Amino acid sequence: MIRRQALQRMAVACAALAAPAAFAQGDKPVTIIVPYAPAGTTDILGRMLAQQMAPLLGRQIIVDNKPGAGSGIGASYVARSQPDGSTLLVATSTTLAINPWLYKKLPYDPVKDFAPIGMIGAVPLLVVVNASSPVRSIGDLVALSRSSPGGLSYGSAGNGSPQHLVAEMFSHATGARLSHVPYKGSSPAIVDLLGGQIQVMFSDIPPAMQQIKAGKLRALAVTSARRQSALPDIPTVAESGAAGTQGFEGVAWQSLVAPAGTPKDVIQRDADALAKVMAQPELRARLEQDGIEPVTRPMSPEQLAAYIQSETERWGKVIRASGATVD
Repeated sequence: MIRRQALQRMAVACAALAAPAAFAQGDKPVTIIVPYAPAGTTDILGRMLAQQMAPLLGRQIIVDNKPGAGSGIGASYVARSQPDGSTLLVATSTTLAINPWLYKKLPYDPVKDFAPIGMIGAVPLLVVVNASSPVRSIGDLVALSRSSPGGLSYGSAGNGSPQHLVAEMFSHATGARLSHVPYKGSSPAIVDLLGGQIQVMFSDIPPAMQQIKAGKLRALAVTSARRQSALPDIPTVAESGAAGTQGFEGVAWQSLVAPAGTPKDVIQRDADALAKVMAQPELRARLEQDGIEPVTRPMSPEQLAAYIQSETERWGKVIRASGATVD
């Protein structure tokens, strides 16, 4: 029995050692940097990409979390990495389009330091209130905010976060009177929303879903251009019909980039692999369940560069109007 158990353990160990042999010999592993903490939306996405892209690239892919400074720590690490295709970054709208307007000094240049590979998807938000709130629609929310002394307080994952900025977009579009209360992450904000310390939140979908299903939060609308498959009965903000909401869309997004100077053939190889991964129905369904709206058609590296530029200009207008800064 002891001998058989020893052989079984040895077989497992050998299988683990042999696993990398399926990848191209002589190639060092690819590391995908996730500039946020583990278990969040971006981390989940990075690990899904690593699993699916590895066999397409013929190389082992490792995910490394480097959170902090509004994704700046991870981004600056990739910006300084060798441009040989071995280090990639899951770059968000915060990393490339929002931070340049929030920080007086960034440890990276969002344009010069990165080579775009491809778009992954959008991250819509949910407008949520406590289930005990009398607010049952976007129109109710706007009306109550105008009639309440001082307006309504809303929480976000932090100053300059997409939750903060989309709420500011909404306020400017509708005339809603909203007062920002920044938190260190979405979870503590949701706790205070449940406790009645704040009245509304523009939340990522995953952290709000459990409380919605439990009947503790009420979802009023989603901030994307179309309804989400995970919540098909929840209308978009634009569908609410409230004044100023026509055409409203406020979403964050996720993309894949490499250090500037990475050879064009390597960028194209990664872009092709990403496009194949994003075309998989199973992966697309999983992304939607996790609150990510997968890109409907692949963006070439050049198209992504142009999109990032347009988004930088769009978020700049929002940030200047809100007066948000980060020291």
